[in-house]
Amino acid sequence: MLQGNEAVVEGALRAGCRFFAGYPITPATEISEILSVKLPQVDGTFIQMEDEIASLGAVIGASLAGVKAMTATSGPGFSLMQENLGFAVIAEVPCVIVNVMRGGPSTGLPTSPAQGDVMQARWGTHGDHPIIVLSASTVRECYEVTIHAFNFSEKYRTPVIVLIDEVVAHMREKMTLDDEEKIEIFNRVKPTVPPEWYIPYEDTPRGIPAMANFGEGYRYHVTGLTHDIRGFPTSRPDEIGPFIARLHRKISQHFSEIQMGEFYQTEDAEITIVAYGCVARSAKRAVREAREKGIKVGLLKLTTIWPFMRSSVEKVLQSSKVLIVPEMNMGQLSREVKRVNRGIAKVITINKVDGTIITPGEIMNRITEAKS
Repeated sequence: MLQGNEAVVEGALRAGCRFFAGYPITPATEISEILSVKLPQVDGTFIQMEDEIASLGAVIGASLAGVKAMTATSGPGFSLMQENLGFAVIAEVPCVIVNVMRGGPSTGLPTSPAQGDVMQARWGTHGDHPIIVLSASTVRECYEVTIHAFNFSEKYRTPVIVLIDEVVAHMREKMTLDDEEKIEIFNRVKPTVPPEWYIPYEDTPRGIPAMANFGEGYRYHVTGLTHDIRGFPTSRPDEIGPFIARLHRKISQHFSEIQMGEFYQTEDAEITIVAYGCVARSAKRAVREAREKGIKVGLLKLTTIWPFMRSSVEKVLQSSKVLIVPEMNMGQLSREVKRVNRGIAKVITINKVDGTIITPGEIMNRITEAKS
């Protein structure tokens, strides 16, 4: 019987994480507590930092040295990490940040669930930048999504954010961990050229340059300034434009590999619920109840939050006349659904910010209203 936070730890270790730097914060503390015990057992390193700013800084440093690294936090700590998150984006440093969402703003509701950090995860750090954000709605998914997060981070040389909520983080479910289970683990691509030929930020067909580890004879400049292909600061428009474009292209041209979700009884659905996290669990129960009453309802469960799964929403719009978007916020991802919808279907939102979950009954009530 694993807790969601425990499953995150198991997924991180399975993916090859060997460094964690963080600061205790509810409801993510169990991740750091467990890793403080388990990382030393696999020759890894655990450091409790003085704050969340330093935590992500240490993670970035460890990653540059070649170690798969992560941190875990909640809303207030995630806010403090935004500057270093931007640094990781522009310096193209692989790392994983787990944000166990709680009620806000500010200190808010430390022990209550929310989904209020969806837009912050996309736009929290300043400047034009791409980002990969994943979510989980079961304990098993906490394990699997964390592995995906490390794989994506290494494959695309980018920070990856895992958004889970307090309900998923603290609930327990049966889960089998099989050491013999075949799981794809991706490690960053290293340069094959001699150190003197190495170009740390060169463009490639995939948009992702090979990454040398510090301490292995490859020396290059790392900066938060906009830089040229060798890492040195530049103000030349003919270098800046292609660089920023490549940062976006290395994500956008691989949407099909990054975007993950589940279509549940959507083939003939006249009403489709679009949900993520713990709310997707309530939504699935509501779908079953609706089907028992003869109402054609389906669920699009989003595992990838960003880049937004536009094509999946377009797919359910082929049959659905109504989209219901329940969220534990004031309507963050529903804005993306409405943007993709473009008036094709009726979009109904269910928003709750009082620290309690959205129940199957509340979703069922909206289904009944939509049907009448």
